Amino acid sequence: MFGYVRPYRDELKVGQNRDYEALYCGVCYALGKRHGFMARMFLNYDFTFLAMLLDGTRPELVRKGCPARLWCRKKACVRSIGVDAAADAGTILSYWKLRDTVADNGFWKGLPARLLSRLLGRGYRRAAAARPDFDAKVRQCLEELQNLEREQCPSMDRTADTFARLLAAAAPPSGDAGRDRAMEQLLYHVGRWIYLVDAWDDLEDDRRTDSYNPILARFSGRAEEGRETMRTTLRHSLNLARSAMALLELGHWQGTVENILYLGLPAVEELVFTGRWKAANHTDRRKHT
Repeated sequence: MFGYVRPYRDELKVGQNRDYEALYCGVCYALGKRHGFMARMFLNYDFTFLAMLLDGTRPELVRKGCPARLWCRKKACVRSIGVDAAADAGTILSYWKLRDTVADNGFWKGLPARLLSRLLGRGYRRAAAARPDFDAKVRQCLEELQNLEREQCPSMDRTADTFARLLAAAAPPSGDAGRDRAMEQLLYHVGRWIYLVDAWDDLEDDRRTDSYNPILARFSGRAEEGRETMRTTLRHSLNLARSAMALLELGHWQGTVENILYLGLPAVEELVFTGRWKAANHTDRRKHT
């Protein structure tokens, strides 16, 4: 999907970093096992964050072959309810993101996404069968978002809310109403943050191609005038996500999730707003794949 939700690695303990990388590899393994090799191509850090939220147990690490580096075997967390649930949700999100790209573009420009969605189709159908309620919610929210985009909706909150509701549904019900409510709120506000950060990250591309962007629509094309407004609403979303996290017991992953919400996301936000995100993201992916 996006890949913004990641830890600030300089402040992770050695064991935390080892387990985080093992969980990332475990989600990759689960994507391939459950939904086919093509699903692995859409792996990103956001899926790993979801896996942490859904399973607080200490990971059991097993060495597995790495499709990105065929000559090495990596430790991966492969026996986890959270890993499987994150792989299912991630595949559904990836598929509908591709279909959304197809709907937003003409035939030729949308052709790559159309081909990729067909290649991912079999894996998506498996994921949708495993998580039918989440699949229906993603479809509903993306339809709402497409309608808002067609209307050139000037409300950042309405568009961000639609995506946030989509992500809030990613955690399966646990049977504990209090925990489910806190988890829903955590994912909602992280989803809202993701949508708005991504909108700022895409500003120049959307301005150049005359594509819809909620920030351009809200500030009549003068996006820089809304910089401080954006930073304020993003801080508000992060604070609400942190408040929801404080109500949850996340077990083994508590410290890493705290690192992400208090250090990782603010660091990513700063890179996006200073124009350094794309270069930093490229370097980070090369370093940790």
